[in-house]
Amino acid sequence: MRQSPFLCTAAIGTVTVALCILAFFAIVVLNVQQLTQNWSREVQVVAYLDEVPAKNRLEMLIKDAQMIDTVEGVEFISRQQALDGFRSRLGDDATLLEGLESDFLPASLRISLKEGSRNRVSVEKVVSQLKSKKLFSDFRYGQDWLDRFDSFVSLIKLSSAILGGFLLFAALFIVANTIKLTVYARRDELEIMSLVGGTSLFIKTPFLIEGALQGAVGGGFSLGFSYILFEFFLHQGLSSLLLSGGIDNIIFLPTHFQLMIIAGGIFLGFFGSLLSLRKFVRI
Repeated sequence: MRQSPFLCTAAIGTVTVALCILAFFAIVVLNVQQLTQNWSREVQVVAYLDEVPAKNRLEMLIKDAQMIDTVEGVEFISRQQALDGFRSRLGDDATLLEGLESDFLPASLRISLKEGSRNRVSVEKVVSQLKSKKLFSDFRYGQDWLDRFDSFVSLIKLSSAILGGFLLFAALFIVANTIKLTVYARRDELEIMSLVGGTSLFIKTPFLIEGALQGAVGGGFSLGFSYILFEFFLHQGLSSLLLSGGIDNIIFLPTHFQLMIIAGGIFLGFFGSLLSLRKFVRI
């Protein structure tokens, strides 16, 4: 590495740039996923009651709903509470309710779901189990909104897989070709070592170690640059875009993602060297 500082710097710089792109993409995806998780809290099942049952029967009904494995919590909303909530949502137009009976809205059970179960399949499973109870007259869970939400989450996951895979492949291609220059610069050494009896493993090992080391250094640099650019540029841009959607704070890469970036750098350097050596060293 000391003998070829320019090529070494070029390899490290290429890994750094490639992993910076991946890190920025990961930051955006993680924060968008945080937004979808925040929206998923709005996924609830409201089961309406024609008549409010006796206290013992109501407690049993709530307990049965809580026994469903995907249910996180159950809240009973009385007729009066439903009216108060409706009045508060009307705001200045609440005078429209004057003269109406206080019990014209039905009581209901508001059922929240566990994280990971806030999708159409889980919601319909809960509804199907509750329908066996004859006391419920109707169910509401925002079917149209839930369909759009599921489609949006699926699009995010598909986009993450496609773009992430494309970026990883592009990074590997660029790094492999950059490292190939370092190998090509030493082609005479490789040929001589092979002629005097050097084994394939003996010849390749220093290059593989060099590639892994360059990848690790590039991964560390990419985290540093990503954090600096995140603080000064990306944080502000994501804040204006996502905070309006109910996100409390914009997050940087978690620790396990940072370790994955370092591991990704080592992989890119090692595997890039391995691909480059195939042309010069017989396996």
